[in-house]
Amino acid sequence: MSDFLDRTDAPDTANQESDGGPADTGRRGFLGASALGVVGSVLGVSIPLQLTATRALAQSEALQGKEGLTLLNDRPVNAETPAHLLDDAITPTNRHFIRNNGIAPGDTSAEGWTLTVDGLVDSPMEMTIDELRDSFEVVTLALTLECGGNGRAFFDPPASGNQWTYGAVACSEWTGVRLRDVLEAAGVQDSVVYTGHHGADMHLSGDPEKAPLSRGLPIEKAMTDNILIAFEMNGEALHPMNGAPLRLVVPGWPGSCSQKWLTRIELLDHKHDGAKMEAPSYSVPAYPVAPGTDVPNEDFETIHAMPVKSLITHPQTDTEVGSEFEVRGHAWSGDRTVQRVEITTDFGESWQEAELDDPVNDGAWQNWRANVSVPQAGYYEVWARATDSEGVMQPFAIKWNPKGYLNNSYHKVAVRAGAA
Repeated sequence: MSDFLDRTDAPDTANQESDGGPADTGRRGFLGASALGVVGSVLGVSIPLQLTATRALAQSEALQGKEGLTLLNDRPVNAETPAHLLDDAITPTNRHFIRNNGIAPGDTSAEGWTLTVDGLVDSPMEMTIDELRDSFEVVTLALTLECGGNGRAFFDPPASGNQWTYGAVACSEWTGVRLRDVLEAAGVQDSVVYTGHHGADMHLSGDPEKAPLSRGLPIEKAMTDNILIAFEMNGEALHPMNGAPLRLVVPGWPGSCSQKWLTRIELLDHKHDGAKMEAPSYSVPAYPVAPGTDVPNEDFETIHAMPVKSLITHPQTDTEVGSEFEVRGHAWSGDRTVQRVEITTDFGESWQEAELDDPVNDGAWQNWRANVSVPQAGYYEVWARATDSEGVMQPFAIKWNPKGYLNNSYHKVAVRAGAA
């Protein structure tokens, strides 16, 4: 099948470098596999069955409470959701993707967990989760999170990192307090230009002096209304792989900005220089480059808002349909809204506008649907494209960059239509 079409056969990336969002890793399973490897090396034999069983155990532990996700990497744990399992208007917790960079904290209990807000503030604070609840307005918002590398699997030449296809995106309901409210209570000093975020996860090396991820936001973005310090997901405590017990949720920007296992927010008078804050991490060239170009780090720009994009969630690719069938999906666009979604079943010769819902709140994706008919039985591809509120349309092809970020080319699924 063409790489342009929806696919779930993502390659194993267990030995590839990870590139953004905090952590966990079936650690016990990994250590067990490592120990078996040492034994095999000493004895001069291989132990494939034991290693396979140990890795399977690590994977099952990592994906506990998740349903149907495709595991891309088990150290750190990264797993995406097949497109057809993202059909819900609000993504259930068990189908929300996992994006980690290091080793999750062993204890993710809310009891005793604290958040420190310091740096260039008038009144540094340390608050428990209960104190956050009691001190600030608690709000619930549907917010879209997408990994900056979603769609990396389709870059040619390939980009290193987790080979996400389409499923590193979700829109769950998050409950928490506004980041803006907390920062205002701490007293943001005039010299502040950036936030720095810190989590309790550990670097894969085990070195406590290293962080797997520590990114931040320009203060103007941090003070917007729809960024949450969240302690609930879909009405329940956060899933451990989604940052329990406390995380940031920053819709519309790369998911790496949404620090998981959040312990500290510092305010700075310069751009944050934490782990994976500098080029080429979460950065793209400042000018168009030919595929395969080696770009100097000084020529990269940090990614801010994600580009306009759409996803087909029904029908599932490689399925049979009738001569008339419904096409459904979602569309989103960074800090903007989507004004139009169109689909085609004749390779772009004609386009049909879909019915498009407004977002349920600022930062949520928009759901869409269309009833289509095809003239005769046979093979068809359904393509979708979205146009945002500034008139920017999804491109047909990938705009290549060295790290494989921001692939917002058309989503396409293949179907076989039966006779009318």
